[in-house]
Amino acid sequence: MYKEREDYLYQEESKKIVDACRKVWNQFGGAFKESIVDNALTLAPKDNGLSIEDQKRIEVYFNGKKVGTYVINKVVNNAIIIEMKCKKFITVEDKKQFWYYLKASQYKVGYLINFGPKQTEIVRRIYDTARTKSV
Repeated sequence: MYKEREDYLYQEESKKIVDACRKVWNQFGGAFKESIVDNALTLAPKDNGLSIEDQKRIEVYFNGKKVGTYVINKVVNNAIIIEMKCKKFITVEDKKQFWYYLKASQYKVGYLINFGPKQTEIVRRIYDTARTKSV
């Protein structure tokens, strides 16, 4: 699951996020629509002592000018973003899109979480690679 390392960014919060995802999956599996799972994923981390902000708006800039707004599904402890899906599987396009969302934000860690019909997929990304490499 997790390597016990001192340099693991937001290690404790990350464990709690994964635990919350497991709780939601154990109760709902992949059988419910995204809005229901989204609501459950707002409550479950709070049970683990995390603060959750839903639908946070992030302004996106190009050459110093605002070109749009991105709405993050969830922000945990004002430090970690969560983008959630409920589909058969995460696609390469989903991962690329999430990569760009993380790159456009000021957050250091992000999770792309898919509550699929057979399993929960969790992809963790870290800011330094997102801001220095392209997909």
